[in-house]
Amino acid sequence: MQSDLNSFLWLVDRDPPAYFFGTIHVPYKKVWDYIPENSKQAFDQSESVFFELDLTNPYTISALAKCQLLPHGENLSNVLPKDIYKRLKRHLEYVRVMMPLWMTADQRGRGLYADYLFDSIAGNWERKRPVWVMLMVNSLTESDIKSRGIPVLDLYLAQEAERTGKITGAVERVDEQCVPLNELNFSQVLFALNQTLWQHESYRQRKNAMPYTTDDLIQHYNCGDLNSIIFNHDTAQVPNLLNTSVGQADVHMAKVIDDYFRIELIDKRNQRMVERVLMLLERHPNTSFFFAFGAGHFLGNSTVIDRLRSAGLKVDHIQPADPIPKLRINKKHKNRRKKQKEYPFGDLWYLDPETRMWLEKQQKRRRKKFSHREKPFNDLWVRMDSHRRRPNLMRQLAEEHYYNSKAVVWTTPKYQANIQNTWYHGGAPPLQSQVTRLTVMIICLLKVLDYH
Repeated sequence: MQSDLNSFLWLVDRDPPAYFFGTIHVPYKKVWDYIPENSKQAFDQSESVFFELDLTNPYTISALAKCQLLPHGENLSNVLPKDIYKRLKRHLEYVRVMMPLWMTADQRGRGLYADYLFDSIAGNWERKRPVWVMLMVNSLTESDIKSRGIPVLDLYLAQEAERTGKITGAVERVDEQCVPLNELNFSQVLFALNQTLWQHESYRQRKNAMPYTTDDLIQHYNCGDLNSIIFNHDTAQVPNLLNTSVGQADVHMAKVIDDYFRIELIDKRNQRMVERVLMLLERHPNTSFFFAFGAGHFLGNSTVIDRLRSAGLKVDHIQPADPIPKLRINKKHKNRRKKQKEYPFGDLWYLDPETRMWLEKQQKRRRKKFSHREKPFNDLWVRMDSHRRRPNLMRQLAEEHYYNSKAVVWTTPKYQANIQNTWYHGGAPPLQSQVTRLTVMIICLLKVLDYH
């Protein structure tokens, strides 16, 4: 029962109200049925929806991808120590081989190929900065692969907000999320990458499941478990380096890196986000808001909620059974509709420019490969291009079916010269009757299909 669960919805006491909702980076279908109805109502009624970043803006996506790349002309083979580079390459090759086995029947049924999926995630890995490669390796697990191809919860909410004509925006810039990761010093990045690789290699050799998988995260979220440790790593999108596999000599380094991630990616961002939320609420007193941020920003110490209360706002945690203020939806906003951006494979829009170019070439090659397949016969507006395979096909059909009839059809040199590349749409040469014309046309088209 939803009434027995916790929720990730908070209400700011103002008129009209403002809501804060905690999300996680998992496929929305895995959690949507467990989200309380009052949370969905709050989203539906709000005029403006704000996220950490504007996920539907192509400039945001381009900037996110660009910040992950090494300076022009550099590759990981020139940056990483040889032993780490070789281990990384070997592990990625293992993932490539295993990916078809990890994928679900549903993913294959939707046309998501293993090679495409691997290249969309790791196709340009040699051009990425080591810290982003570490995050990439951490996401290449069986549990994560099975969840690919469906929009994550925050992206789905952004798409729905656009589709329903809501005002959308973001409280952060791309550089504010990227720079802290890129500023981690090189020795710390090497330690984190080496530790991450070691963990995956160890689980691979022992054939053990990774701890704290995406499925575990989904279970905690659906049960309303307000555990800050679990959700902070999902919100920051970084691995947990402080685990049982870390030796005593490395505990200090792991703690330093973990503290850095917590301060830069959680605490400082909480403060920045609250400042901008307060500015929005002050400047737009007559607008209802729905703020959707990572759940980790609302859990633990010095959270977004704590800072809002310190600023003098009354913020209440809304339980699943609690009623929320009913708002009359503004017809102006209700009737405004934007064309929804389509992402063919859900969350795979997150690509760097170089990988995107590679994938576009692959798609063109695939389209070219299948372009000569049988085309559906839907109506009489069908182009007769079969002469490419049999140049004299149309003349043979004419001689076989037309000259034996009483009607004299296409006997002039002009029609015989142009018959091989004709659009049959009512502009054909005059026949003795409409019935004869239609009969001849259907026989001709059916014969063409037989020759294919």
